[in-house]
Amino acid sequence: MPMRLFASVAALALMSGAALADFKLDVLHINDFHSRIEPINAFDSTCSAADDAAGKCFGGIARLATRINGLRDAIRAAGGSVLVLNAGDVFQGSLFYTTYKGAAEAEFMELIGFDAMAVGNHEFDDGPDGLAGFLDRVSFPVVSSNLDVSRDNRLAGRVAKHAVLEVGGRRVGIVSALTVDTIEIASPGPTVTFQDEIDGLKAAVAELEGEGVNIILALTHVGLPRDLEIAAMVPGIDAVIGGHSHTYLSSSDPKRRGAYPTWVTRPDGTAVPVVQAYAYGKYLGHLQLEFDAAGTLLHAGGDALLIDASVAPDPAVAARVAALAGPIDEMKARVVAEAAEAIDGSRENCRARECQMGNLVADAMLARTRAQGIQIAIQNGGGLRASIPAGAVTMGQILAVLPFQNTLATFQLSGAGIRAALENGVSDVEGGAGRFPQVAGLRFAFDPAAPKGARVGEVTVQEGDAFVPLDPEKIYGVVSNNFLRAGGDGYRIFATEALNAYDYGPDLADVLVEHMVAHAPVRPYLDGRIAVK
Repeated sequence: MPMRLFASVAALALMSGAALADFKLDVLHINDFHSRIEPINAFDSTCSAADDAAGKCFGGIARLATRINGLRDAIRAAGGSVLVLNAGDVFQGSLFYTTYKGAAEAEFMELIGFDAMAVGNHEFDDGPDGLAGFLDRVSFPVVSSNLDVSRDNRLAGRVAKHAVLEVGGRRVGIVSALTVDTIEIASPGPTVTFQDEIDGLKAAVAELEGEGVNIILALTHVGLPRDLEIAAMVPGIDAVIGGHSHTYLSSSDPKRRGAYPTWVTRPDGTAVPVVQAYAYGKYLGHLQLEFDAAGTLLHAGGDALLIDASVAPDPAVAARVAALAGPIDEMKARVVAEAAEAIDGSRENCRARECQMGNLVADAMLARTRAQGIQIAIQNGGGLRASIPAGAVTMGQILAVLPFQNTLATFQLSGAGIRAALENGVSDVEGGAGRFPQVAGLRFAFDPAAPKGARVGEVTVQEGDAFVPLDPEKIYGVVSNNFLRAGGDGYRIFATEALNAYDYGPDLADVLVEHMVAHAPVRPYLDGRIAVK
């Protein structure tokens, strides 16, 4: 249907005698790179040298550089126009970020020559200071149309509401939106304020149209469901290039989560293509657009291109990666535990249901604090960032699972408060939100089809060898991480109603290592602690 629509638009233009000068624009894009500077394995964690040599790995900034540079050069050689865009979340996820705090990601994006980037929620993991340090190192515009940073002296005037890129003799506008949940899932602080994503985009589009810009791309970090709403509700946007939900869209792979592009038809009958390219640099999105002289979209196509071992690493980029890796290689390579089988920490499971990594981490938290009178552990699924393959487990793999340097936080909370926390945890399971609770010491059931706030059913708490109903009046000992205890991921009740809180326990990664050593070799399991109705 979209192609018939575009054909009719072109025909009308011809019949009216309008002079046509079609403009073809190729957009190469990534999203949610999460500091995967080195190649990743099938579990999205850092690839071993042996597996990489055997051709079993994907991505890595050196391969990504080869693919981007090769495609861009070929498109330009054929007389075409190309933009290279990043839909946010380059921060957080590997020891490169832990060590260099965004400097490595900035350096490589500059080397490759990105044209623009959206602000992602993880760009605020280290507060405005972290984003400011990144901005110090890049020359391309970093955009977010629904952020107001004017009250922050580190960011004021440095995060644009929109950008205009000159390419192929045409002016292309870039607008952006960052999920308003960033207030809860990261640390933007009180000086950064958020406008509704759609309202912010509408205002930015209106400004660009007032400047005569008639080709406008939305480079967003809000997740696919919100991107589809944006495509439907924001007139003037010609395509949406998104991130945040790590969605794999493809025009060729039957294992995809949706079509590339996914089309959205507006009430006026116009159609908007929406694309996303999974995460971690495993794919490079290649969106092919064609416009007429008036900026009307005539065609859109393309695909997400797999960056596998068939792509040779760029030698200069690979050498720089090796140089930066030197100081952290010894720690990464240290074997700290053993897994009898692969331990599943996949995003799609740990943010929706009981998962093996969630059980392991929550059990480790509870084991470390049980002697302090703690009965219940709650870990957010979004804090689990990778799976672990079977065999020897290195510290690098542990830190790929738990990259946020969270510490254990212990406190006391009423049974009613625990139920409220669980309701928050399952309140956006349909959106794949990271707040989903992985637990130990309790069992609960929930109905994802029920209204928000009334999804949690029976909750039982372990007392001795038995599980007994949660008592809303009773005070329980709880262990979580310091991010949740401060109210992150919507767990405000942990911040407002916690009693006798202590937020400065050991690093969660060290706690996990200790637990895995005590239970070596670790055998992952599911035991029904979370029931989905």
